[in-house]
Amino acid sequence: MRPKTLITGATAAVAVLAMSAWAAVGHAARAESRRAAAEMTGGDPDRGLVAVEAYGCGSCHAIPGVRGAAARVGPSLDKVGTRAYVGGVLSDTPDHLVAWLRDPPAADPLTAMPNLHVTEPDARDIAAYLYTLR
Repeated sequence: MRPKTLITGATAAVAVLAMSAWAAVGHAARAESRRAAAEMTGGDPDRGLVAVEAYGCGSCHAIPGVRGAAARVGPSLDKVGTRAYVGGVLSDTPDHLVAWLRDPPAADPLTAMPNLHVTEPDARDIAAYLYTLR
């Protein structure tokens, strides 16, 4: 015996409208987050995503939005845009994040994160992408 369907046509229409409104709010919030990240860093989140992939960041970190980035060598970068510290040693400011990305051992000689010789523009773009991860 099949259970009765509790959702009527009218209820389903309301649910679809509510989901559409929720998606629009989410899209607006993501767009605002991307604008704020670009303004803070002077970088571009879209180019940052490309740079994250090009520098192979996903070979050590799990990074939301990056194909195949599920490694566990370094910390997950999920919600990295909300953290208080960069690399556990610098307060989280755009300039500190850019400096960390360019040369992590300069900030913490004992870090396992290598200097990948990230350029200044790429570091700003990567920082912009990372700040969207909230």
